[in-house]
Amino acid sequence: MQTENEDEILAEEEEAGLYEHHRIKADPKQGLLRLDKFLAIRLPNASRTKIQVGIEEGLITVNGQKTKSNYRIKPLDEVSVSLPHPPRNEEIIPQNIPLNIVFEDEYLLVVNKPAGMVVHPAYGNWDGTLVNGLLYYLNQKLPAGSEPVRPGLVHRIDKDTSGLLLIAKDETAMMKLARQFFEHTVERTYYALVWGHPEPEAGTINQRLARSPKDRRLMEVTQKEEIGKTAITRYKTLERFSYTSLIQLNLETGRTHQIRAHMKWLGHTLFADDMYGGMALLKGPSFSKYKAFVDNAFALCPRQALHAKSLGFEHPFSKKWMQFDSELPEDMAAVIEKWRKYEP
Repeated sequence: MQTENEDEILAEEEEAGLYEHHRIKADPKQGLLRLDKFLAIRLPNASRTKIQVGIEEGLITVNGQKTKSNYRIKPLDEVSVSLPHPPRNEEIIPQNIPLNIVFEDEYLLVVNKPAGMVVHPAYGNWDGTLVNGLLYYLNQKLPAGSEPVRPGLVHRIDKDTSGLLLIAKDETAMMKLARQFFEHTVERTYYALVWGHPEPEAGTINQRLARSPKDRRLMEVTQKEEIGKTAITRYKTLERFSYTSLIQLNLETGRTHQIRAHMKWLGHTLFADDMYGGMALLKGPSFSKYKAFVDNAFALCPRQALHAKSLGFEHPFSKKWMQFDSELPEDMAAVIEKWRKYEP
């Protein structure tokens, strides 16, 4: 189960979002100067090459608009520099944590994250996270005095969601991969066990999401364009059981808790998703025997039954299409089999 503090932090961050690291306003008497030169002066730790890559990938904007390296900064222009990871305010400790690495080359990693593991250190979870483990793994064999490798989280999934995550090994790879997420060209397929039987059996949910005014940890559908962010989820029923369904979901956007909030809005909350009400008996009779069956199912999978099953993207340098798939974890496989065998 997620802690309240962690959920508040997760609610602040997009699953595939960008985080502003710098906002620089040009002086009133600023002379005309190329954008890349302007930033090289104002950000002494950033090379001009990295700045140019960031501009090309759309991570650096002027007055909220994408531009080119040769754009000439004018007085009072506002330059924003964003990255796919939040600014680091605390030193992250490398820890020897077992990792299920599906693929690795010199530019990136694909990791199969277990349920219960926090992705990034945050308030209340400064260690034991995926990033702590990645820091240890990537730096343990480096020669003494080498510049440490800092893993780049291109996207993230909730603590109690399992499945595939893409990690960049350097800033250039991270920027190029983040651009694919920003442009929605990455293929992400999830499997979920939900309460009830969606009708129609397949469809697209195009509903804006915003933080709930009643509980900031939760996301909910809103019709208010000024606060809601576009969120699009495609779903397809794979198998129907007595009172639940196994469904496939594909994300066209990557909002916080997108699948969880969209399925609740559709009336088919994820099974065992305590935060969104999925730990209640939402479908079926009130007979004690059935209640006992459901309680046993909750015990098998005591977290939202959601798994990031497959991931497809273009390699940032070879441009080759990379496709990865994963098996359902034991807890989800067990609870699905239990529902498959259940006869009212």
